[in-house]
Amino acid sequence: MQARDVMTTNVVTVTPDVAVEEIARLLLERNISGVPVVDGDDAVLGIVSEGDLMRRPETGAERRRSWWLEFAASSRWRAAEYIRSHGVTAGDIMTRDVVTVAETANMGEIAEILEERKIKRVPVVRDGKLVGIVSRSNLLQALVARRKEISRAVSVDDHTIREEVLKTILDQGWVPMAAST
Repeated sequence: MQARDVMTTNVVTVTPDVAVEEIARLLLERNISGVPVVDGDDAVLGIVSEGDLMRRPETGAERRRSWWLEFAASSRWRAAEYIRSHGVTAGDIMTRDVVTVAETANMGEIAEILEERKIKRVPVVRDGKLVGIVSRSNLLQALVARRKEISRAVSVDDHTIREEVLKTILDQGWVPMAAST
């Protein structure tokens, strides 16, 4: 399966000038956890997630760092943190280093990106333009759909089942060929 097979295509997006409060309202109304930030040509500029909205001064949840971390942090880093926590638009608070995938990316590649980057979603692009998004939920839906497919295709014939099990084990590469006989 590829990204195009499981991606959500009616992606809720915002532009960099959308207010933080409007983004929070969108996330709640649409029951989603993040939105891509796009320009007028649908190029992905960034992404705003629930995590970007959690530590806000207006909720009393602003991050308080110990004095020694503040002392050790560069002034550039502290300024960027301040802007993100006090920013008023998507452009102020968005995560800019957004990884994207092509429609042809397979589920293994996408799962690896989500795990390594510790993210919950990845935008799908074609020719630099947003065409969809794949979330952890989409991967789970693909897993369930695939399992249903497999269970419908399985024969009750013992010999066929044995051959399929052996083939699957051998394809893994961690079982020596001699062990399969």
